[in-house]
Amino acid sequence: MTKTVRDLVVIGGGPGGYGGAIRAAQLGMDVVLVEKDDRLGGTCLLRGCIPTKALLHSAGLFRQMQGAADHGIKAAEVEVDYPGVLTHKDRVVEASVAGLRYLMDKNEIEVRNGTGRIVAADEVEVTADDGSVSRVACRNILVATGSSPCQLDGVEIDGVRVVTSDELLGMRQIPESLIVLGGGSVGVEFASVFAQFGSRVSIIELLPRLLPNEDEEISDQLGAAFRRRGIACLTDARVDEVVTTGDGVECTAIDHRSERTSLSASVLLVAVGRTPFVKGLGLDDVAVRREQGFVSVDKYMQTSVSGVYAVGDVLQTPQLAHVAAAEARVAAEHMAGVPTRPIDYLTTPSCTYSDPEVASVGLTEKAAREAGYDVAVGRFPFTASGKARILDQVDGLVKVVADREYDEVLGVHIIGASATELIAEAGMMRQAEVTTEDVVRLMHPHPTLSEAIQEAMHDVHGTPVHF
Repeated sequence: MTKTVRDLVVIGGGPGGYGGAIRAAQLGMDVVLVEKDDRLGGTCLLRGCIPTKALLHSAGLFRQMQGAADHGIKAAEVEVDYPGVLTHKDRVVEASVAGLRYLMDKNEIEVRNGTGRIVAADEVEVTADDGSVSRVACRNILVATGSSPCQLDGVEIDGVRVVTSDELLGMRQIPESLIVLGGGSVGVEFASVFAQFGSRVSIIELLPRLLPNEDEEISDQLGAAFRRRGIACLTDARVDEVVTTGDGVECTAIDHRSERTSLSASVLLVAVGRTPFVKGLGLDDVAVRREQGFVSVDKYMQTSVSGVYAVGDVLQTPQLAHVAAAEARVAAEHMAGVPTRPIDYLTTPSCTYSDPEVASVGLTEKAAREAGYDVAVGRFPFTASGKARILDQVDGLVKVVADREYDEVLGVHIIGASATELIAEAGMMRQAEVTTEDVVRLMHPHPTLSEAIQEAMHDVHGTPVHF
Protein backbone atom coordinates (compact mmCIF):
# COMPACT_ATOMS: atom_id res chain seq x y z
CA MET A 1 0.00 0.00 0.00
CA THR A 2 1.12 3.56 -0.74
CA LYS A 3 1.64 5.60 2.40
CA THR A 4 -0.20 8.96 2.36
CA VAL A 5 2.23 11.76 3.19
CA ARG A 6 0.68 14.97 4.51
CA ASP A 7 2.27 18.37 3.90
CA LEU A 8 2.10 19.48 7.52
CA VAL A 9 1.31 18.14 10.97
CA VAL A 10 0.69 20.83 13.60
CA ILE A 11 1.01 19.81 17.26
CA GLY A 12 -1.06 22.17 19.40
CA GLY A 13 -4.34 23.96 18.71
CA GLY A 14 -3.71 27.40 20.23
CA PRO A 15 -3.24 30.68 18.30
CA GLY A 16 0.13 29.56 16.95
CA GLY A 17 -1.14 26.10 16.02
CA TYR A 18 -4.49 26.89 14.45
CA GLY A 19 -3.09 30.10 12.91
CA GLY A 20 -0.26 28.18 11.27
CA ALA A 21 -2.61 25.44 10.13
CA ILE A 22 -4.98 27.91 8.49
CA ARG A 23 -2.21 29.84 6.74
CA ALA A 24 -0.67 26.60 5.46
CA ALA A 25 -4.06 25.44 4.17
CA GLN A 26 -4.56 28.79 2.43
CA LEU A 27 -1.28 28.11 0.64
CA GLY A 28 -2.57 24.78 -0.64
CA MET A 29 -0.99 22.47 1.93
CA ASP A 30 -2.67 19.31 3.23
CA VAL A 31 -2.77 19.84 7.01
CA VAL A 32 -3.42 17.70 10.08
CA LEU A 33 -3.77 19.44 13.45
CA VAL A 34 -3.21 17.42 16.62
CA GLU A 35 -4.71 18.74 19.88
CA LYS A 36 -4.76 16.94 23.23
CA ASP A 37 -7.72 18.97 24.54
CA ASP A 38 -11.23 18.11 23.35
CA ARG A 39 -11.57 21.73 22.17
CA LEU A 40 -9.36 23.92 20.01
CA GLY A 41 -8.03 27.27 21.21
CA GLY A 42 -5.23 26.37 23.59
CA THR A 43 -4.49 28.23 26.80
CA CYS A 44 -5.35 31.58 25.22
CA LEU A 45 -8.94 30.72 24.40
CA LEU A 46 -9.74 28.12 27.04
CA ARG A 47 -7.81 29.23 30.14
CA GLY A 48 -6.10 32.53 29.35
CA CYS A 49 -6.63 35.56 27.13
CA ILE A 50 -10.33 35.21 26.34
CA PRO A 51 -11.83 34.04 29.66
CA THR A 52 -9.70 36.41 31.76
CA LYS A 53 -10.65 39.38 29.59
CA ALA A 54 -14.31 38.39 29.87
CA LEU A 55 -13.93 38.50 33.67
CA LEU A 56 -12.12 41.84 33.43
CA HIS A 57 -14.92 43.29 31.32
CA SER A 58 -17.57 42.16 33.80
CA ALA A 59 -15.54 43.51 36.73
CA GLY A 60 -15.03 46.84 34.99
CA LEU A 61 -18.71 47.07 34.15
CA PHE A 62 -19.58 46.47 37.80
CA ARG A 63 -17.20 49.22 38.89
CA GLN A 64 -18.62 51.65 36.32
CA MET A 65 -22.21 50.91 37.37
CA GLN A 66 -21.30 51.63 40.96
CA GLY A 67 -20.32 55.12 39.79
CA ALA A 68 -23.26 55.56 37.44
CA ALA A 69 -24.78 58.31 39.61
CA ASP A 70 -21.84 60.55 38.70
CA HIS A 71 -23.07 60.35 35.11
CA GLY A 72 -26.70 61.06 35.95
CA ILE A 73 -27.77 57.42 35.84
CA LYS A 74 -29.62 55.86 38.76
CA ALA A 75 -28.64 52.23 39.21
CA ALA A 76 -29.73 51.16 42.67
CA GLU A 77 -28.47 48.06 44.47
CA VAL A 78 -25.92 47.02 41.89
CA GLU A 79 -24.49 43.65 42.86
CA VAL A 80 -22.38 40.89 41.37
CA ASP A 81 -24.01 37.65 40.25
CA TYR A 82 -20.80 35.68 39.97
CA PRO A 83 -22.39 32.53 38.51
CA GLY A 84 -23.82 34.86 35.85
CA VAL A 85 -20.35 36.34 35.29
CA LEU A 86 -18.99 32.82 34.73
CA THR A 87 -21.86 32.00 32.38
CA HIS A 88 -20.97 35.04 30.28
CA LYS A 89 -17.30 33.97 30.27
CA ASP A 90 -18.18 30.44 29.20
CA ARG A 91 -20.56 31.69 26.51
CA VAL A 92 -17.80 33.83 25.00
CA VAL A 93 -15.35 30.93 25.06
CA GLU A 94 -17.78 28.44 23.51
CA ALA A 95 -18.69 30.87 20.71
CA SER A 96 -15.00 31.23 19.90
CA VAL A 97 -14.45 27.46 20.03
CA ALA A 98 -17.35 26.99 17.61
CA GLY A 99 -15.76 29.58 15.33
CA LEU A 100 -12.53 27.58 15.26
CA ARG A 101 -14.39 24.37 14.41
CA TYR A 102 -15.96 26.22 11.48
CA LEU A 103 -12.56 27.49 10.32
CA MET A 104 -11.09 23.98 10.41
CA ASP A 105 -13.93 22.73 8.19
CA LYS A 106 -13.74 25.76 5.90
CA ASN A 107 -10.01 25.25 5.33
CA GLU A 108 -10.30 21.44 5.11
CA ILE A 109 -7.95 20.87 8.03
CA GLU A 110 -8.13 17.45 9.64
CA VAL A 111 -8.22 17.65 13.45
CA ARG A 112 -7.05 14.67 15.47
CA ASN A 113 -7.69 14.67 19.20
CA GLY A 114 -4.79 13.21 21.10
CA THR A 115 -1.23 13.77 22.27
CA GLY A 116 1.34 14.28 19.53
CA ARG A 117 4.89 12.98 19.66
CA ILE A 118 7.59 13.44 17.02
CA VAL A 119 9.08 10.02 16.23
CA ALA A 120 11.05 11.20 13.18
CA ALA A 121 11.58 14.44 11.28
CA ASP A 122 8.83 13.27 8.92
CA GLU A 123 6.46 11.38 11.22
CA VAL A 124 4.21 12.16 14.19
CA GLU A 125 2.64 9.63 16.53
CA VAL A 126 -0.79 10.49 17.96
CA THR A 127 -2.08 8.83 21.13
CA ALA A 128 -5.82 9.28 21.64
CA ASP A 129 -7.54 9.45 25.03
CA ASP A 130 -8.63 5.82 24.67
CA GLY A 131 -5.01 4.75 24.27
CA SER A 132 -5.17 4.01 20.57
CA VAL A 133 -2.10 5.06 18.57
CA SER A 134 -1.84 6.26 14.98
CA ARG A 135 0.98 7.72 12.94
CA VAL A 136 1.01 10.50 10.36
CA ALA A 137 3.76 10.78 7.76
CA CYS A 138 4.48 14.37 6.80
CA ARG A 139 6.83 16.73 5.00
CA ASN A 140 6.78 19.36 7.77
CA ILE A 141 6.01 19.55 11.48
CA LEU A 142 4.98 22.65 13.44
CA VAL A 143 5.38 22.52 17.24
CA ALA A 144 2.94 24.91 18.92
CA THR A 145 2.33 23.27 22.29
CA GLY A 146 2.41 26.47 24.35
CA SER A 147 3.25 26.65 28.05
CA SER A 148 2.00 25.82 31.52
CA PRO A 149 2.09 27.79 34.80
CA CYS A 150 5.44 27.75 36.59
CA GLN A 151 5.69 26.16 40.01
CA LEU A 152 7.38 27.94 42.91
CA ASP A 153 9.78 26.05 45.14
CA GLY A 154 8.34 25.60 48.60
CA VAL A 155 4.79 26.49 47.55
CA GLU A 156 2.59 23.44 47.03
CA ILE A 157 -0.35 23.99 44.67
CA ASP A 158 -3.39 22.12 45.96
CA GLY A 159 -5.91 23.59 43.52
CA VAL A 160 -8.16 24.81 46.34
CA ARG A 161 -6.33 27.25 48.61
CA VAL A 162 -3.12 27.57 46.60
CA VAL A 163 -3.94 27.77 42.91
CA THR A 164 -2.69 28.68 39.45
CA SER A 165 -4.67 30.81 37.01
CA ASP A 166 -6.29 27.61 35.66
CA GLU A 167 -7.95 26.76 38.99
CA LEU A 168 -8.81 30.37 39.81
CA LEU A 169 -10.76 30.69 36.55
CA GLY A 170 -12.82 27.67 37.52
CA MET A 171 -13.74 28.83 41.03
CA ARG A 172 -17.49 29.23 41.47
CA GLN A 173 -17.35 32.08 43.96
CA ILE A 174 -15.38 35.27 44.54
CA PRO A 175 -12.66 34.79 47.17
CA GLU A 176 -13.11 37.11 50.14
CA SER A 177 -9.37 37.81 49.99
CA LEU A 178 -6.58 36.97 47.57
CA ILE A 179 -2.78 36.95 47.69
CA VAL A 180 -1.13 37.11 44.28
CA LEU A 181 2.45 35.86 43.95
CA GLY A 182 3.85 37.65 40.92
CA GLY A 183 3.36 41.19 39.64
CA GLY A 184 3.55 40.41 35.93
CA SER A 185 0.66 40.61 33.48
CA VAL A 186 -1.21 37.55 34.78
CA GLY A 187 -0.87 38.60 38.40
CA VAL A 188 -1.99 42.21 37.98
CA GLU A 189 -4.89 41.24 35.72
CA PHE A 190 -6.33 38.84 38.30
CA ALA A 191 -5.64 41.39 41.03
CA SER A 192 -7.71 43.90 39.04
CA VAL A 193 -10.56 41.46 38.50
CA PHE A 194 -11.08 40.45 42.08
CA ALA A 195 -10.32 43.83 43.64
CA GLN A 196 -13.12 45.29 41.50
CA PHE A 197 -15.40 42.44 42.56
CA GLY A 198 -14.71 43.31 46.21
CA SER A 199 -11.93 40.94 47.26
CA ARG A 200 -9.17 42.19 49.54
CA VAL A 201 -6.10 41.78 47.32
CA SER A 202 -2.35 41.79 47.99
CA ILE A 203 0.45 41.34 45.45
CA ILE A 204 3.95 40.09 46.23
CA GLU A 205 6.55 40.78 43.51
CA LEU A 206 10.19 39.70 43.68
CA LEU A 207 11.45 42.62 41.58
CA PRO A 208 11.32 46.30 42.63
CA ARG A 209 8.12 47.13 40.70
CA LEU A 210 5.00 45.71 39.11
CA LEU A 211 5.23 44.85 35.40
CA PRO A 212 9.03 44.96 35.60
CA ASN A 213 9.43 44.64 31.81
CA GLU A 214 7.53 47.87 31.17
CA ASP A 215 8.92 51.39 31.24
CA GLU A 216 9.79 52.27 34.84
CA GLU A 217 7.60 55.38 34.90
CA ILE A 218 4.59 53.41 33.65
CA SER A 219 5.15 50.65 36.22
CA ASP A 220 5.33 53.22 39.00
CA GLN A 221 2.06 54.75 37.80
CA LEU A 222 0.38 51.33 37.89
CA GLY A 223 1.60 50.69 41.42
CA ALA A 224 0.24 54.05 42.55
CA ALA A 225 -3.11 53.40 40.85
CA PHE A 226 -3.39 49.98 42.48
CA ARG A 227 -2.66 51.38 45.92
CA ARG A 228 -5.34 54.05 45.43
CA ARG A 229 -7.76 51.22 44.66
CA GLY A 230 -6.83 49.45 47.89
CA ILE A 231 -4.57 46.76 46.42
CA ALA A 232 -1.55 46.17 48.67
CA CYS A 233 1.66 45.90 46.63
CA LEU A 234 4.75 44.38 48.25
CA THR A 235 7.58 44.78 45.75
CA ASP A 236 11.22 43.79 46.06
CA ALA A 237 9.99 40.99 48.30
CA ARG A 238 10.17 37.21 48.27
CA VAL A 239 7.92 34.58 49.75
CA ASP A 240 9.46 32.85 52.75
CA GLU A 241 6.67 30.55 53.86
CA VAL A 242 3.16 29.53 52.79
CA VAL A 243 0.91 27.54 55.11
CA THR A 244 -2.62 26.41 54.28
CA THR A 245 -5.22 26.44 57.04
CA GLY A 246 -8.75 25.17 57.28
CA ASP A 247 -10.24 28.25 55.69
CA GLY A 248 -7.36 29.95 53.88
CA VAL A 249 -3.67 30.59 53.49
CA GLU A 250 -1.06 32.30 55.65
CA CYS A 251 1.96 33.73 53.90
CA THR A 252 5.17 35.39 55.06
CA ALA A 253 7.14 37.69 52.78
CA ILE A 254 10.61 39.17 53.30
CA ASP A 255 11.55 42.43 51.55
CA HIS A 256 14.95 43.76 50.48
CA ARG A 257 15.48 45.26 53.95
CA SER A 258 14.93 41.80 55.51
CA GLU A 259 11.65 43.02 57.02
CA ARG A 260 8.98 40.34 57.35
CA THR A 261 5.33 40.85 56.46
CA SER A 262 2.61 38.34 57.39
CA LEU A 263 -0.42 38.05 55.12
CA SER A 264 -3.50 35.88 55.21
CA ALA A 265 -6.17 35.27 52.58
CA SER A 266 -8.83 32.88 51.40
CA VAL A 267 -6.82 31.96 48.30
CA LEU A 268 -3.24 32.34 47.10
CA LEU A 269 -2.62 32.63 43.35
CA VAL A 270 0.79 31.54 42.02
CA ALA A 271 1.42 33.72 38.96
CA VAL A 272 5.20 33.63 38.63
CA GLY A 273 5.40 32.99 34.90
CA ARG A 274 4.96 30.13 32.47
CA THR A 275 7.26 27.37 31.29
CA PRO A 276 7.38 25.84 27.79
CA PHE A 277 5.35 22.66 27.41
CA VAL A 278 7.67 20.21 25.64
CA LYS A 279 7.45 17.10 27.84
CA GLY A 280 6.86 13.95 25.84
CA LEU A 281 7.14 15.68 22.47
CA GLY A 282 10.13 13.67 21.38
CA LEU A 283 12.27 16.71 20.61
CA ASP A 284 15.42 15.18 22.06
CA ASP A 285 14.84 11.93 20.17
CA VAL A 286 15.09 13.78 16.84
CA ALA A 287 17.88 16.12 18.06
CA VAL A 288 15.94 19.37 18.05
CA ARG A 289 18.24 21.86 19.76
CA ARG A 290 17.03 23.64 22.90
CA GLU A 291 18.53 26.31 25.13
CA GLN A 292 17.46 26.78 28.77
CA GLY A 293 14.41 24.64 28.07
CA PHE A 294 13.24 26.68 25.08
CA VAL A 295 13.32 25.44 21.47
CA SER A 296 15.91 27.18 19.29
CA VAL A 297 14.80 28.39 15.84
CA ASP A 298 16.11 30.53 12.99
CA LYS A 299 14.44 33.68 11.68
CA TYR A 300 11.93 31.55 9.77
CA MET A 301 10.96 29.54 12.87
CA GLN A 302 12.76 26.41 11.65
CA THR A 303 14.50 24.34 14.30
CA SER A 304 17.89 22.66 14.00
CA VAL A 305 16.08 19.81 12.22
CA SER A 306 15.06 20.61 8.65
CA GLY A 307 11.29 20.59 8.19
CA VAL A 308 10.57 20.87 11.93
CA TYR A 309 9.34 24.32 12.98
CA ALA A 310 8.30 25.77 16.35
CA VAL A 311 6.36 28.86 17.42
CA GLY A 312 4.84 30.51 20.46
CA ASP A 313 5.56 29.89 24.12
CA VAL A 314 8.01 27.05 23.46
CA LEU A 315 10.39 29.73 22.11
CA GLN A 316 12.30 32.33 24.08
CA THR A 317 10.22 35.12 22.54
CA PRO A 318 7.41 37.14 24.18
CA GLN A 319 4.78 34.72 25.49
CA LEU A 320 1.84 36.42 23.80
CA ALA A 321 -0.89 34.99 21.58
CA HIS A 322 -0.32 37.57 18.86
CA VAL A 323 3.40 36.76 18.80
CA ALA A 324 2.64 33.04 18.34
CA ALA A 325 0.21 33.84 15.52
CA ALA A 326 2.75 36.06 13.74
CA GLU A 327 5.47 33.44 14.11
CA ALA A 328 3.15 30.74 12.75
CA ARG A 329 2.45 32.78 9.63
CA VAL A 330 6.19 33.11 8.94
CA ALA A 331 6.70 29.37 9.52
CA ALA A 332 3.83 28.33 7.23
CA GLU A 333 4.95 30.63 4.45
CA HIS A 334 8.56 29.48 4.69
CA MET A 335 7.69 25.79 4.56
CA ALA A 336 5.36 26.49 1.61
CA GLY A 337 8.19 28.22 -0.24
CA VAL A 338 6.48 31.57 -0.65
CA PRO A 339 7.98 35.00 0.16
CA THR A 340 7.75 35.90 3.84
CA ARG A 341 9.22 38.41 6.26
CA PRO A 342 11.07 37.62 9.51
CA ILE A 343 9.55 39.13 12.62
CA ASP A 344 10.83 42.41 14.06
CA TYR A 345 10.14 41.81 17.74
CA LEU A 346 10.60 45.52 18.50
CA THR A 347 7.16 46.00 16.92
CA THR A 348 5.58 43.57 19.39
CA PRO A 349 2.71 45.20 21.30
CA SER A 350 2.88 44.34 24.99
CA CYS A 351 -0.59 44.49 26.57
CA THR A 352 -1.77 44.12 30.15
CA TYR A 353 -5.54 44.29 30.64
CA SER A 354 -5.47 45.54 34.22
CA ASP A 355 -7.38 48.55 35.53
CA PRO A 356 -5.86 50.85 34.38
CA GLU A 357 -4.62 49.08 31.24
CA VAL A 358 -0.95 49.13 30.25
CA ALA A 359 0.41 48.76 26.71
CA SER A 360 3.70 49.46 24.97
CA VAL A 361 5.73 49.06 21.79
CA GLY A 362 9.47 49.52 21.31
CA LEU A 363 12.20 50.70 23.65
CA THR A 364 11.71 51.92 27.18
CA GLU A 365 13.42 55.19 28.10
CA LYS A 366 16.10 53.28 30.02
CA ALA A 367 16.72 50.81 27.17
CA ALA A 368 16.98 53.64 24.63
CA ARG A 369 19.57 55.46 26.72
CA GLU A 370 21.53 52.25 27.27
CA ALA A 371 21.50 51.69 23.49
CA GLY A 372 23.26 55.02 23.05
CA TYR A 373 20.44 57.17 21.70
CA ASP A 374 20.18 60.87 22.49
CA VAL A 375 16.73 60.46 23.98
CA ALA A 376 13.86 62.93 23.89
CA VAL A 377 10.72 62.18 25.91
CA GLY A 378 7.17 63.47 25.50
CA ARG A 379 4.22 62.89 27.82
CA PHE A 380 0.52 63.64 27.86
CA PRO A 381 -1.66 62.85 30.91
CA PHE A 382 -5.22 61.60 30.47
CA THR A 383 -6.31 64.20 33.02
CA ALA A 384 -5.94 66.69 30.16
CA SER A 385 -7.96 64.57 27.69
CA GLY A 386 -11.55 65.64 27.08
CA LYS A 387 -12.57 62.10 26.12
CA ALA A 388 -10.96 60.62 29.25
CA ARG A 389 -12.92 63.12 31.36
CA ILE A 390 -16.13 62.14 29.56
CA LEU A 391 -15.41 58.51 30.39
CA ASP A 392 -14.38 59.46 33.93
CA GLN A 393 -11.17 57.46 33.37
CA VAL A 394 -8.42 60.02 33.81
CA ASP A 395 -5.78 57.79 35.42
CA GLY A 396 -2.68 57.43 33.28
CA LEU A 397 -0.66 58.96 30.48
CA VAL A 398 0.99 58.43 27.11
CA LYS A 399 4.77 58.49 27.08
CA VAL A 400 6.83 58.75 23.89
CA VAL A 401 10.52 57.86 23.66
CA ALA A 402 12.21 59.38 20.59
CA ASP A 403 15.65 59.79 19.07
CA ARG A 404 16.52 63.49 19.36
CA GLU A 405 18.91 63.41 16.38
CA TYR A 406 16.60 61.89 13.76
CA ASP A 407 13.24 62.39 15.55
CA GLU A 408 12.42 58.68 15.09
CA VAL A 409 9.83 57.17 17.44
CA LEU A 410 11.69 54.55 19.48
CA GLY A 411 8.92 53.55 21.88
CA VAL A 412 5.40 54.38 22.99
CA HIS A 413 4.14 53.50 26.48
CA ILE A 414 0.55 53.95 27.63
CA ILE A 415 -1.21 53.48 30.94
CA GLY A 416 -4.90 54.30 31.04
CA ALA A 417 -8.26 53.65 29.46
CA SER A 418 -8.17 51.59 26.24
CA ALA A 419 -4.35 51.50 26.23
CA THR A 420 -4.43 48.06 24.63
CA GLU A 421 -6.61 49.37 21.77
CA LEU A 422 -4.51 52.50 21.23
CA ILE A 423 -1.13 50.77 21.03
CA ALA A 424 -1.56 49.34 17.51
CA GLU A 425 -0.88 52.79 16.05
CA ALA A 426 2.48 52.78 17.79
CA GLY A 427 3.35 49.41 16.28
CA MET A 428 2.91 50.88 12.82
CA MET A 429 5.14 53.80 13.83
CA ARG A 430 7.94 51.41 14.74
CA GLN A 431 7.51 49.30 11.63
CA ALA A 432 7.45 52.30 9.30
CA GLU A 433 10.19 54.14 11.23
CA VAL A 434 8.13 57.32 11.39
CA THR A 435 9.13 60.49 13.21
CA THR A 436 7.27 62.29 15.97
CA GLU A 437 6.71 65.10 13.45
CA ASP A 438 4.92 62.63 11.16
CA VAL A 439 2.49 61.80 13.96
CA VAL A 440 2.05 65.45 14.92
CA ARG A 441 1.03 66.19 11.30
CA LEU A 442 -1.39 63.24 11.16
CA MET A 443 -4.86 64.45 12.10
CA HIS A 444 -6.39 62.53 14.98
CA PRO A 445 -10.18 62.66 15.48
CA HIS A 446 -11.59 64.79 18.29
CA PRO A 447 -12.67 63.99 20.94
CA THR A 448 -10.86 60.65 21.25
CA LEU A 449 -8.33 59.04 23.52
CA SER A 450 -6.03 58.66 20.50
CA GLU A 451 -5.40 62.41 20.60
CA ALA A 452 -3.25 61.75 23.68
CA ILE A 453 -0.73 59.99 21.44
CA GLN A 454 -0.52 63.00 19.12
CA GLU A 455 -0.24 65.37 22.08
CA ALA A 456 2.62 63.31 23.57
CA MET A 457 4.42 63.61 20.21
CA HIS A 458 3.88 67.37 20.40
CA ASP A 459 5.41 67.34 23.87
CA VAL A 460 8.64 65.84 22.50
CA HIS A 461 9.12 69.29 20.92
CA GLY A 462 7.63 71.20 23.86
CA THR A 463 4.49 72.19 21.91
CA PRO A 464 1.51 70.30 23.39
CA VAL A 465 -1.80 72.03 22.68
CA HIS A 466 -3.93 70.88 25.61
CA PHE A 467 -1.35 70.57 28.36
